[in-house]
Amino acid sequence: MRIVIAGGHGQIALLLARSAVSRGDEVVGLVRNPDHVRDLEALGEQALVRDLETLDAATLAGDLAGADAVVFLAGAGPDSGASRKDTVDRGAAVLLADAAERAAVPAYLLVSSMGVEQVRDGATPDGVGEVFLAYLRAKLAAEEDLLQRSGLRVGVLRPGALSDDVATGRVRLAPSVARGAVPRADVAAVCLALLDRLVDGDGPTRVLELVGGDAPVADAVAAV
Repeated sequence: MRIVIAGGHGQIALLLARSAVSRGDEVVGLVRNPDHVRDLEALGEQALVRDLETLDAATLAGDLAGADAVVFLAGAGPDSGASRKDTVDRGAAVLLADAAERAAVPAYLLVSSMGVEQVRDGATPDGVGEVFLAYLRAKLAAEEDLLQRSGLRVGVLRPGALSDDVATGRVRLAPSVARGAVPRADVAAVCLALLDRLVDGDGPTRVLELVGGDAPVADAVAAV
């Protein structure tokens, strides 16, 4: 496959790229910071410096030409304010979808977050700060935009709390799961397996939640 990853220098993105390149896929990572190019190229992937908050869809579509799938793993970052949660976690995800449709990319995997259901219909859950509330609302808005599109095969993955633990290769993956943690390496493995199904046209359940569990990744993905 040819895979384009938005947010290519994130931890999950780098793990995903490493696995994809190692099996022979062609991977392109979109990064904001030119200093990150070397890290991507060291994995054997191509790096493109792009600012998804200022780029237009027509220009971005040129970068996506010939891609089999795009993955949205970009984020405004933990130190950003509420406004950038919207421009990145929602706006950039929508921009990538617009560009993917222009470039006739068949598949789009959005990595979202568990907890977005708490803010559906404008709800404001107790104990959630302003910035994290903005993050959840931005992620949910991105999901809703993508899921109503007919020009893309869309998958939405909502991981639980992310950890840097060593991969277990075993997960729990379903439309709804109890809250829990999951190693980033296992998230990356699930992403790659879901991309295979999306690109092949054998789409999994469109919205899936992910935490650590007992099922091998391949079995968990096959079951949805």
